[in-house]
Amino acid sequence: MRLTSDLYERIILAKQFMDANYHEPIDLQQVSGTAFLSRFHFHRLFTSVYKKTPHQYLTFRRIEKAKELLAENRPVKEVCQEVGFDSLPSFSSLFKKESGYAPQCYRNQAFRKKQQSAQAPRTVVPHCFLEMHKI
Repeated sequence: MRLTSDLYERIILAKQFMDANYHEPIDLQQVSGTAFLSRFHFHRLFTSVYKKTPHQYLTFRRIEKAKELLAENRPVKEVCQEVGFDSLPSFSSLFKKESGYAPQCYRNQAFRKKQQSAQAPRTVVPHCFLEMHKI
């Protein structure tokens, strides 16, 4: 199927809608409505453009935002709710599947890394960069 520029722009608008509203309980009907397409046609086009289903993309977007919030040492339950998950167990399971770490473990590691970089910035700069700039 050939994707016209009009269809492509509508798919982009729908993605932008998902980016702006990832924290809300949105469904395929709402997202496809922003592109003025049927759910099935939108799903097919979105997947062909982004190589992810709309649901996979929304989950990815929520997990990426959760990583940012966890790095700020925010409570896991609070992050779960803020990024749009209804259930803490499903959030934890998906987060671990996507990142390889449980949310609490990720939060602790990210926070420690942030503290370490503030206390001793040279320890987090790659050695090759230090050598290249003779630091």
